[in-house]
Amino acid sequence: MSQPLLTLDFLDKAAAAEHAPSGEVRVSAATRTGRPRSLYIESYGCQMNFSDSEIVSSILYDEGFDLTEDLATADLVLLNTCSIREKAEQTVRMRLKQINSHKKRRPGMLVGVLGCMAERLKSKFLEEEKIVDLVVGPDAYRDLPQLISQVDGGQKGVNVLLSREETYADITPVRLNSNGVSAFISIMRGCDNMCSFCVVPFTRGRERSRDAHSILQEASDLVAAGYKEVTLLGQNVDSYKWTSADGTEFVNFAQLLESVALLSPALRVRFSTSHPKDITDEVLHTMARHENICKYIHLPAQSGNSRVLSLMNRTYDRPWYEDRVRKIREILGDDCAISTDMIAGFCSETEEEHEDTKSLMEFVRYDMAYQFFYSERPGTLAARKLADDIPLETKKRRLQEIIDLQQLHSAERNKRGIGRVHKVLVENFSKRSKEHLSGRNSQNQVVIFPRQNFVKGDYVDVLVHSSSASTLLGEAV
Repeated sequence: MSQPLLTLDFLDKAAAAEHAPSGEVRVSAATRTGRPRSLYIESYGCQMNFSDSEIVSSILYDEGFDLTEDLATADLVLLNTCSIREKAEQTVRMRLKQINSHKKRRPGMLVGVLGCMAERLKSKFLEEEKIVDLVVGPDAYRDLPQLISQVDGGQKGVNVLLSREETYADITPVRLNSNGVSAFISIMRGCDNMCSFCVVPFTRGRERSRDAHSILQEASDLVAAGYKEVTLLGQNVDSYKWTSADGTEFVNFAQLLESVALLSPALRVRFSTSHPKDITDEVLHTMARHENICKYIHLPAQSGNSRVLSLMNRTYDRPWYEDRVRKIREILGDDCAISTDMIAGFCSETEEEHEDTKSLMEFVRYDMAYQFFYSERPGTLAARKLADDIPLETKKRRLQEIIDLQQLHSAERNKRGIGRVHKVLVENFSKRSKEHLSGRNSQNQVVIFPRQNFVKGDYVDVLVHSSSASTLLGEAV
């Protein structure tokens, strides 16, 4: 029997989202091609992790592992982890204890931890708690075959070294849980922004951009396979820059974005995440030139107060952020969707500074937001230098105020879509009814409409007649 998808309740309303977390755990879909060993993967947290699990699956597929959705019978169980919030780590630890109950019944089962928790908690997992056989960091997935061989021989397998070069550019990912319509393409790895609250630079290493030709080839292959949408992924896509070895080619993010868009007018292109200090007018004008580049920008603010932004080491202030929003509206218009991340109760945040965050939300009118209260992460600059001095109840109250305000803004922004025709890419059936289809428009809004004769992967013009804070409802025209 397949293991059910897990829901991370701590991420439902409080996603730690500089890299756009989804608030879910994904279990890899079975491949069943007759390979001698079986691999079960659970991927936690963000799109980057889901993309990495596709790379891992590809590497291990070539080493004789089929994917399975049945944890109880798997030969190798891997958890691809998120370390953004403390509760995420607690959830993974509880899950490892559950998995070890299966291992007691099947001693030959191997259990491993991948990703962002690997380096920080390797000694606890391997030595103190003795609950895993394998610990592998995000830059060491090529070493998995050798590490598994070590574990098969009775040793522990560990590689958490970070790399300045690894981009996995030559590996064709196995598309996990794919709907056959949308796919992720990782264009860079790591992060050079040392935000004081964030563990990503310590868990994913320094920033490096992938060869532009390999990205375009992967996108071309997806188009040939019938995919209709790609999302270009990076911790900070706007700082993408690649130079050829001989120095004759240079590609920045705007140029890469345009090159992918030109592959096919039927291919929708999205990207995540943008950093307010780096998003350029060139990127915005590129989006405006191409109808198939979706008019949606995830632009994390984190706070609406300049003093707090300085403590966060965000390297921009509120006026800078407001200017970037004005540029988006000027170049792409009021219909371009903007989403954000907001942290409530960061170190020393006053009540007035919390009100500044709410006033920034009023200024921007975000379409959607990932919101959470501050959770101190070991090893970060904030943990070393700043006191986590806001009472938990105050953090929770401020978070709820932000959530409530965003609900109003989301409903307001969705109402703009009523009475308009939206080009919707069908992704699947509606969750509530097989008689309705679900897809998204250019602004990333979910649109539900009667199925009729349309199928997954179709572009459908839908006249929207009503909306909620999260969904548009309409009829095909």
